[in-house]
Amino acid sequence: MNDIKRHHIGPRMSQIVTHGDTIYLAGQVGTAGASVTQQTQDCLAKIDALLSEVGSDKSRILQVTIWLANMDSFAEMNAVWDAWVPEGQTPARACGEAKLATPEYLVEFMVTAAMPA
Repeated sequence: MNDIKRHHIGPRMSQIVTHGDTIYLAGQVGTAGASVTQQTQDCLAKIDALLSEVGSDKSRILQVTIWLANMDSFAEMNAVWDAWVPEGQTPARACGEAKLATPEYLVEFMVTAAMPA
């Protein structure tokens, strides 16, 4: 049986949870009040750092859920995403519009990834 390991444990959530060979990241947001481009860059940098911390990377992402405060930002977010995601290793992905924690947050990413073999 595989143990559940939690990293950056807070009173409300852990930033990383691993179970067996699967990595779950908490929703990642960028700098409140910044542009969608900047917030997306911030989110993806956090994802890179968190995955690296547990020995994985963006090529091992299995699934991503993206929430936008407004779907009018879809193209702006995708411009950053498309430059970041490894060609030929794109994960399953969903993107929708949602009211986020505060109006200053415009995008949030939630990631499930695999540990290296």
